[in-house]
Amino acid sequence: MKHVEALASAQLDPQAGVGELPWIEDAGKVAPKDARNLSKLFFDQLQLLEEGTREHQYARNTLVEMNLSLVRFAGRRFMNRGDGDMEDIVQVGTIGLIKAIDRFDPSREVEFSTFAIPYVVGEIKRYFRDTTWAVHVPRRLQELRVDLAKAKEELAVVLDRDPTVKEVAEHMELSEDEVIEGVVAANGYTAGSLDMAADAGEAGPAQVQGRTVADFIGEPDPGMETVEDLHCLNPLLGRLTDRERRIIEMRFGQEMTQSQIGEVLGVSQMQVSRLLSRTLAKLRTGMLADD
Repeated sequence: MKHVEALASAQLDPQAGVGELPWIEDAGKVAPKDARNLSKLFFDQLQLLEEGTREHQYARNTLVEMNLSLVRFAGRRFMNRGDGDMEDIVQVGTIGLIKAIDRFDPSREVEFSTFAIPYVVGEIKRYFRDTTWAVHVPRRLQELRVDLAKAKEELAVVLDRDPTVKEVAEHMELSEDEVIEGVVAANGYTAGSLDMAADAGEAGPAQVQGRTVADFIGEPDPGMETVEDLHCLNPLLGRLTDRERRIIEMRFGQEMTQSQIGEVLGVSQMQVSRLLSRTLAKLRTGMLADD
């Protein structure tokens, strides 16, 4: 934003001359009423001056400084939006002011303030739309959020209560799914800290007071992973031979040692070890294949 400040505050050496234009030492201190009259004179001369000359630069920069009050006026309405800082808003709005100055045509007999305000407001809105969302949301949904807010406000006045999703959808001529999508997307506009206090009303129950949002967020449950593994194993166990299933049952169901299993089956502990390893490898391969 520094290049905007530099452009808006740049002044030429008064000794160099500024053609037909009066020299204004500090254009930012010109009263709004005087700025309107002087702007007409500067715009008339700006059309005649060659771009890139010192005179053209002086006229353009002075117009920017004299009309910064328009940016501040337009920016006040955005002060309570997000984390809007007035200095940032003015700098962004100044970009819109410069665009308006470059595109203004005095021959159309339209007040410059009337012409410039939409440029300034548009630039500020674009800034908030593109930079202040906590989560990246498609532009279509960003715009839908604004329309939803207006529709809810209008319906609340008519109904004297908060409207339902169905009522909002009918009012906006959208499907209920589209409205729900917009409401969900609106949650991405701001983000709260996990360390903020949990909301439990004005006083809240004793078990909630003093606790943060993070205290109520679920964590991975190892038991669920076990359930998922057993669910995947069930069909694989059905593919084993009776002997293989019996070995698995004795080893992991009855928690018998390999020596004990060997005694039951009438084989050595080494043979049980090999049979168990082969069976487990078969199950492991099946689990990986299912993934």
